[in-house]
Amino acid sequence: MENHQHRFILSLLAYYAQRDLDVKKLCSLSGIDFKAVKENKMVNFSPKQWNDIWTNALQNSKDSLFGLHFGESMQLAALGAVGEIIKTSTTIGTALIQASALTHLITDLFSMKVNVKSDVFDIIFYPGKKVDQTNLAYKQMADFFIAFTIHELDGLLLEKIKPRKVTFPDEITHHQEYGRVLRCTPHRGDSYGIQFDTKFWDDIIITGNYSIQKTLLQHISQLPHTQADKFEMMVYNYLLTKSYLGISSIKDVAANFNMSVRTLQRKLEEEGTSFQYIADQARKQLALKYLKSGEHQIKEISYMLGYNELSAFTRAFKRWTGTPPTSY
Repeated sequence: MENHQHRFILSLLAYYAQRDLDVKKLCSLSGIDFKAVKENKMVNFSPKQWNDIWTNALQNSKDSLFGLHFGESMQLAALGAVGEIIKTSTTIGTALIQASALTHLITDLFSMKVNVKSDVFDIIFYPGKKVDQTNLAYKQMADFFIAFTIHELDGLLLEKIKPRKVTFPDEITHHQEYGRVLRCTPHRGDSYGIQFDTKFWDDIIITGNYSIQKTLLQHISQLPHTQADKFEMMVYNYLLTKSYLGISSIKDVAANFNMSVRTLQRKLEEEGTSFQYIADQARKQLALKYLKSGEHQIKEISYMLGYNELSAFTRAFKRWTGTPPTSY
């Protein structure tokens, strides 16, 4: 039986490494056996370890919104068997109902409830029994789940959707960054919650996107590790993980890495490259991967890579390979 909390910790550590941070040190500081986690040995994490890993992740990354940024970057396919939510669901509504039944597999800090009304539906995260709501792990997991839910609904529908409202039970700081990630200004409320227009409830899930996510993750895992320590590769990998809705903007990538656009540009310049070049290479590799798989039409690939016009994708592909995509 898959240990879903173990999978979650692995995903957190992978994101931590993506931020050019020392995973072994994080595990050591948090009392976690890095070797056992890496070798997929069954590990049960205590409440103290959960709190410590969040505390140390925040301190070492110097990112007080680490949970929010982690949720923004996470893919549902990375959680392993939890991806069955997509496989066995046909609409957003059924996916959310199943997700609420599976939340306890990942954390006991929350339970997730979905309330449907005539014009809106609410996703509410209630604290678990005997949970200290001032606990850092609780607050970071709340940020994670809210960001993750919003961005994964994007992935299920292959379009960016905007919530009507997001609420937090505590005072909100960093309004601008929360607004960027959540696509609306969060407000004070009785609980952690997200509200959407009911028009999304019966929307059909694009189930093929689950296979797209798995393809992306497999492609990333097969990349050579000789340059894994280079910031260029970290940016490249991040672009790949989020590419099923087009290539992310430099502003979004910089914000997720908790740095300014200028700092990101400077770090890339120091390695003799640029964001534009990396984004172009990511599009090229993904285009070749999708065409080789034979599972997607050229027009669909063009859309997935963020091209508004098929002609623009065709020109780019000819620049990369010397031939149009129809001849590849």
